[in-house]
Amino acid sequence: MDHRLLEIVACPVCNGKLYFNKEKQELVCKADRLAYPVRDGIPVLLENEARALSADETHP
Repeated sequence: MDHRLLEIVACPVCNGKLYFNKEKQELVCKADRLAYPVRDGIPVLLENEARALSADETHP
């Protein structure tokens, strides 16, 4: 994931900062506890595609 892209993308729900989880290939919003998939290097920033984070999941 390009670090320049991470500086400009935001969570589509709260407009907050997203953090890249390299292991799971996801962009994580800590505020909303959502993880957006990155498919073939392209972030899928659609709320209906996001995965809800479980209470015991750690953040990147």
